[in-house]
Amino acid sequence: MSEQSTDLRETVRRRYAAAAVKVTEGGTACCGPEPVEVDENFGSTLYAAAERDALPAEAVAASLGCGNPTAVAELREGERVLDLGSGGGIDVLLSARRVGPTGKAYGLDMTDEMLALGLANAAKAGATNVEFLKGAIEAVPLPANTIDVVISNCVINLSTDKPAVFAETFRVLRPGGRIGVSDVVADDRLTPDQRAERGDYVGCIAGALSFAEYRAGLQAAGFTDVEITPTHAVADGLHSAIVRATKPATAGSTGPAAESSAACCGVDACCTAAETSVNPDLTVTEAKTASGCGCQS
Repeated sequence: MSEQSTDLRETVRRRYAAAAVKVTEGGTACCGPEPVEVDENFGSTLYAAAERDALPAEAVAASLGCGNPTAVAELREGERVLDLGSGGGIDVLLSARRVGPTGKAYGLDMTDEMLALGLANAAKAGATNVEFLKGAIEAVPLPANTIDVVISNCVINLSTDKPAVFAETFRVLRPGGRIGVSDVVADDRLTPDQRAERGDYVGCIAGALSFAEYRAGLQAAGFTDVEITPTHAVADGLHSAIVRATKPATAGSTGPAAESSAACCGVDACCTAAETSVNPDLTVTEAKTASGCGCQS
């Protein structure tokens, strides 16, 4: 990983750690700096009142997203769901309610403070089909082909390595699995510099892909049936959007992201002589460390 990417990730981590602490101490938080921070386009107002009222107040207060992915993912009883960048756990808890006791909802976050907040909120909600994992969304600490649905709420745009995120999402999904993501997406006319002028990275703007880039990235990872539907504007030329896509049911070798079923811990062929990092910018040791993997040998 480049020094710039490392610095950006640390900036994101610090901002969301501070948000978690603020909520824990009784404050509230939103996605980014002014003017987004007070904008109705981000945060808990995007959830129905009945959904908010059924959750711990801290989970609602820590909502940092630009949409409501659980409302568009069409979750079903018994499914296994993974939330990338789970934060205070609002989408994990809503997913757990939708998939029921025979299903399971995983939350993945790289920030200790957010993980602690998510665990506390799950305990307050009495959710027993929930598990929070520490790790990066570029190196998911779950085996391949084990998840039915991947959701995320205004987090993928924060990654400095989106191809790795798409590849990891494809890897962990079972054949026939799907994604239902809320994210910020830019008009194709905007250059990266123009996107940066409209907001910073932590504010969910500068890192946004264009519609064409998002579609191409998912397709390059192997996804089909890609749909990107804007829902509301968050800045000039930037939109909150619903992103849907499917991993083909015959995805044994579809797309460059397809891997051995022995993949885990951010590496392929984990704990064998042939293991390699899923993210080419990381060594095997770095990938395992980033994912929180227990098999470091």
